Amino acid sequence: MTSISLEDLAKLFEKYDIEELCGVSIEGDIEIEMSEDGGSSGIRMAMGQEITQTAMSLLNLARSVGYPVDSILQMPSAGIPLVGAPKPAVLDSLIPSKFSVGKEKWTNQIEEVTIGATSSDGGTRDCVVKIGGEKTLPFYSFEEVVPNPPAVTIDCFDIPIPLAKTVKVHYEDVMNDPGEWAKKIVKEYNADMVTIHLISTDPLINDTSAKEASKAVEEVLQAVKVPIVIGGSGNPQKDPEVLERAAEVAEGERCLIASANLNMDYERIANAAKKYGHVVLSWTQLDINSQKTLNRYLFKLGIERSDIVIDPTTAALGYGLDYAFTNMERIRMGGLKGDKDLSFPMSSGTTNAWGAREAWMKSSPIKDDSDWGPREYRGPIYEIVTGLTLALSGGDLFMMMHPGAVAVFKEITQTLFGAIKADPVNLEEWVSWA
Repeated sequence: MTSISLEDLAKLFEKYDIEELCGVSIEGDIEIEMSEDGGSSGIRMAMGQEITQTAMSLLNLARSVGYPVDSILQMPSAGIPLVGAPKPAVLDSLIPSKFSVGKEKWTNQIEEVTIGATSSDGGTRDCVVKIGGEKTLPFYSFEEVVPNPPAVTIDCFDIPIPLAKTVKVHYEDVMNDPGEWAKKIVKEYNADMVTIHLISTDPLINDTSAKEASKAVEEVLQAVKVPIVIGGSGNPQKDPEVLERAAEVAEGERCLIASANLNMDYERIANAAKKYGHVVLSWTQLDINSQKTLNRYLFKLGIERSDIVIDPTTAALGYGLDYAFTNMERIRMGGLKGDKDLSFPMSSGTTNAWGAREAWMKSSPIKDDSDWGPREYRGPIYEIVTGLTLALSGGDLFMMMHPGAVAVFKEITQTLFGAIKADPVNLEEWVSWA
């Protein structure tokens, strides 16, 4: 047997620059003789750590077999309950505390806009839809009375167009007739309004003339008695002419003309809306400064504040939703704080959710990707989440498509608004909810 002192062992470590020993077993007894200064500080630290760990292991072992270690040593338990130990004291009640939500002092009101005109207003609609008018953030009824709930307008088109299968199954029997399409939207799917898109006017599709396309507007106006939105094809060269003619044939009905934007002749569109008694949709692309600029241009053309709805663009779920809701939140808070260029009700093109491939593709195109789940549920969920997110961000009018998505969206927003009383919830059974 070889004897070596810890001092000599430490010197060997220093001489050969040894930091640790691996795979080495030391057998035998260790005799420790320490000088008054305790020897090397490194040795002291290492020994202290090992001795402490060994001691704690022995103490915990003693606790586990019921030995009253803590009572004898008068030290706090390490977490292992003692056999027969008294239970800790329990408070009879919590310290009283009051919770309240701070009320923000908003200085401005969002403009209230009426869409549609009844016979008393010179139109033929059975009802009107009012949006905006808020003095606080969405659904903050504890701060101020929110005058109008979010409204939904469902899309239809002047010709059959390619649609996601999950959407198409609900409309394929009426897609050749805009009037019948509009009727189904209102009677079966409970739309507050109808949007007719004159998509056939696009030069790259049918290049339908403005005069011919306006017949679809007349058909929809005759088929339903709710307010309507009139949209073009999005072609910047063709839309001003198309929307001007559509505004003329719908004179007095106070439709929402969609839309005036900086990329086309917005003056022609705005002037037509003003001349024939309609509301202008002021559309910009995710840019607050552009929205303010376009609104100012509309003011200069003589468009009344009560005749403007803004559309800051909906980048939907799976398509950049964070850009849309942060933009809308900033616009709404700016309007409430007193920015007169932004204090208008907002419209959302919620159907943009169907542009995300995850909403309509059968399965993932990525090899070894996980299953996306049934698209019959996926697509509507994308549309619902997009709509609800933007409703919480300040949206007032939602252009939607899937009837299931519309039903869920309306039920949730009407409940938040207070128009529907929610059933009591048994929180103990939430795990079993389907």
